Amino acid sequence: MDSEAARLANPLRDPADRRLPRIPEPCALVIFGVTGDLAKKKLIPAVYDLANRGLLPASFVIVGFARRDWGNETFEEMAREAAKSHARTPWRETVWERLAGNFKFVPGSFDDDAAFDKLDATVDELRESHGIVGNAAFYFSIPPGAFPTVLKQLQRTGMSDNRQDGGGWRRVVVEKPFGSDRASASELNGLVDRVFTAPDVFRIDHYLGKETVQNIFALRFANAMFEPIWNSNYVDHVQITMAEDVGIGTRAGFYDDNGAARDVLQNHVLQLLAITAMEQPVGFDADEIRIEKLKVLRAIKLGDNLEATAIRGQYGSGWVQGRPVNGYHSEENIPADSTTETFAAVQLGIQNRRWNGVPFYLRTGKRLPKRVTEIAVVFKEAPHMPFADYDAQTLGNNQLVIRVQPDEGITVKFGSKVPGTGMEIRDISMGFGYGETFTESSPEAYERLILDVMLGDKTLFPDAHEVDASWAVVDPLEEFWAGTKPEPYESGTWGPTGADLMLQASGRRWRRA
Repeated sequence: MDSEAARLANPLRDPADRRLPRIPEPCALVIFGVTGDLAKKKLIPAVYDLANRGLLPASFVIVGFARRDWGNETFEEMAREAAKSHARTPWRETVWERLAGNFKFVPGSFDDDAAFDKLDATVDELRESHGIVGNAAFYFSIPPGAFPTVLKQLQRTGMSDNRQDGGGWRRVVVEKPFGSDRASASELNGLVDRVFTAPDVFRIDHYLGKETVQNIFALRFANAMFEPIWNSNYVDHVQITMAEDVGIGTRAGFYDDNGAARDVLQNHVLQLLAITAMEQPVGFDADEIRIEKLKVLRAIKLGDNLEATAIRGQYGSGWVQGRPVNGYHSEENIPADSTTETFAAVQLGIQNRRWNGVPFYLRTGKRLPKRVTEIAVVFKEAPHMPFADYDAQTLGNNQLVIRVQPDEGITVKFGSKVPGTGMEIRDISMGFGYGETFTESSPEAYERLILDVMLGDKTLFPDAHEVDASWAVVDPLEEFWAGTKPEPYESGTWGPTGADLMLQASGRRWRRA
């Protein structure tokens, strides 16, 4: 709908005003793998939360597809329990009553032609029974290896075709990892773009749906105090940390085939880097933001000495949060000789005028002391301080820290005089927390992203070029690490010694997250 049509539809609403909630058109959300943890803990609760906030269309249906002998009633009861257990917003029976009756289930396997024919017929029937006019989003909550099979089934049945009689849009949502290297990602990109066409493909990275990540745009481009110093003239280095205190859980098969670099570094961490380092876009729309992010990803340069600037580790036994935990080799279904990394730390640079000479340090790992994701912009020391050395001996670098999770907010660290007769200067912190400042709690990432899929807004979704550019960074690391063993580290510590030495070589150290 163009702006003139929108004005005529509602003359009291300005199409450019994003303060009013945007409500999607009537549609169906088809979830493949609907019995898995992602669907039960994130997707279905997110749908309930959207309904609770009044952001779902009046005509909306969830269609589940999985290898279970279920009927519609069984699926709806499972969905009710999932929403009740994991929803962010308060449980209201009146909200659920509006969703009740809008759950359909199709049993079958991904190679079952008859099951997909039934799914096609089910979605088609919803045009009349629920008024969805052919609009459907297909969510791949399934192992990456099953993507091609499901895509080809959707193509065979015509469910991926927007040009079918009756109109309506068809979109696909693909979870990471998108491929296992640059070549496989390129092949998968080609397939999914042929089946659905590029504008209808939504490659989801749930970190981009977090309010704190989106707030980086506001922090940088809506405030005159930060952007002038957001460059190599003032920034000493940048640290991006994504730490988890948990192990691999039930993901042994997937994780041992991929490791920390493919699982997290290639997508979440490099996306955070791109948003942190990008230039100001011409406008705040999907294409303009994507252009600037892509420039950063393509400008990344790894260090010449990867032995010193690309460290990987594997957790052993230890203590986390006051309890003993097993080492990686003792986890269920992990081979005793596995060389898969559970920790990766990399130093890289960005070859452009803004960031020339500024090192970016990225680290991610499991079984670390706590769960935290943050971006720390560490500024250079003041060029001259008129104080005696002993007055400022405990003073460190100024820092701007963006906490993505779990305590979303921003902290500024700077020097201040200690009360007293002397001129002692010490680091202090000034913080802003979302939970303390705003009356409404931050929406879950999947709430925002599912809503954006239904609206057709791709601002927060990486495209095929970004995926390709990210693999161009990770592939050389995987090639360098091939045939080597990761450095062991004790569970409950901040990773292997090599990661600390990487920063110490230049007189720096990791921030205490």
